[in-house]
Parts: sequence; C-alpha cells; structure tokens
Amino acid sequence: MDKRVGERIRAFREKQNLSLADLSERTGLDEAFLSAVESEDRYPSLGPLLKIARALGLRLGTFLDDQVSRDPLIVRVGERDQELAMHQSGSTPASHSYHSLGRGKTDRHMEPFFIEMSPEPEAEKVLSSHEGEEFIVVVSGQVQLVFGREKSILGPGDSTYFNSVVPHNVSAAGDAPASIYAVLYFPE
Repeated sequence: MDKRVGERIRAFREKQNLSLADLSERTGLDEAFLSAVESEDRYPSLGPLLKIARALGLRLGTFLDDQVSRDPLIVRVGERDQELAMHQSGSTPASHSYHSLGRGKTDRHMEPFFIEMSPEPEAEKVLSSHEGEEFIVVVSGQVQLVFGREKSILGPGDSTYFNSVVPHNVSAAGDAPASIYAVLYFPE
C-alpha cells in the first residue's frame, strides 16, 4: 500500500474528529487492525479498505486521487505506478500489487486496476465480500477464483463477472505469478 493511503485514511478520520474506536465501530473492523493500516504495518484487501471508505463517507478511489479529474483519462503502460500492495502482514511480502487505472478521474463510478499477483499459500487465501460487482480478465498466468464454495481456474484471456457480496478470493493459482485487469463497481 502506498504510504499516502494510510496517511490519507488517518487524515480523513481526524478531519471528521473520529477516534480509531469510532472508525472500528462504523466498519466492524478491529481497532488494532485499523491502527496498523494507518501506520502501514498491515495491508488490507479491498473489502476492508472499502469498509473504511464507506465509514468515512468516501469513494475507495479518494484514497488514491491526488490530481484534478480529466476526460478522457489516459494511463500509459509505462506510467503505471504500484499504488497499493495488499494482502500483507508484518514482514510477509505483499501478494497483490494494484495499479490504479482510474487515478486522476475523481468523478468515476468504477475502480479499474491492473493487478499483479504472487503465489501465496492456500491457508493465506482469505475470502472477502463487499457490496458491488467485479469484472476480471486474466492477462498472464493461472488465476484461482473462489466464489462461495466454488473454485475455478482461469487462464489468459478468460474472464469472470460476479456479485462481490458473495465471499470470494482471487489469487495466483499454483506456484507461478499471474496478472489481471479488474474493474470493480461499488454502488453508492
């Protein structure tokens, strides 16, 4: 996760005169976890990050935006910066690197990402759920989708579109890295 994301969460929380306990109550997330997110010791998946954004009355993209909206927004492949490294705790390397493809378009209603995924042990593949929908296209490698009780393996060119309120996990399958394009929609 970009250092600025944790700092921005803290700034928005403090601007609303909320304590970590208040934010914990609003999100249902543990106060220690929220503290770790703000201090960058812990890197959440999109589900908890979305809960934080909602509790603060913000779009998820607000944590990434640092420029004025443009139309059309063009993001060149060579200009992508790793903005969020997620699914990490302590000294464990992040398993997912998110590159926002919508950064700079502040009036967006979708969150498009290019995501690079490293292999991770099955035991660390935690299901998450949140309101909205996800559309994913596999670019490289093999991707495992756990959707409820169902497991599917997707290869390059394969896609999936699902309701993200159902507990799910998207990860690299096996021992090789994978990459995807993902578009997430979160209803207001």
